[in-house]
Amino acid sequence: MKKAFTIIAILIFSKMSYAQNIQRASDTAAIKQTMNNFVDAMRKGDSTLLRSTFSEGAILQSISKDKNGVARLSTKTANDLVKQVGTPHPQVLDERIVFDAIKIDGDLASVWTPYKFYRGDQFSHCGVNAFQLLRTADGWKVIYVVYTVRNNDCIQ
Repeated sequence: MKKAFTIIAILIFSKMSYAQNIQRASDTAAIKQTMNNFVDAMRKGDSTLLRSTFSEGAILQSISKDKNGVARLSTKTANDLVKQVGTPHPQVLDERIVFDAIKIDGDLASVWTPYKFYRGDQFSHCGVNAFQLLRTADGWKVIYVVYTVRNNDCIQ
């Protein structure tokens, strides 16, 4: 009887673990799609696609150094970025990201992506994005981004 119970318990936990792994793989793919839509929208100047990646009230913050080398924090809304991307500009805004880490806990995801940013073919800056996403009825949406900005010592 004990052997049968042990075997049943192992089978149940194995199925639960398998289901969790499938869900995690599905979530990871959906999160990467949101991030790819984000950078594709910037390249295309597609404000509608970019807006679709954000949750209501999303905030973006950047960390850079002023002329004296002191770290400074700048804040803008998702709407500010959507407007900037949607306004005609002569050069393609090309943010090239690399997926470094994706962490998921229920309806919250954290995505770490080193990047290099180009205006047309010209390198502009690099850094790391730290995205926070929320699982919604419409899929994973960006709720917060903080990113570093520098001109050298790029990670990728």
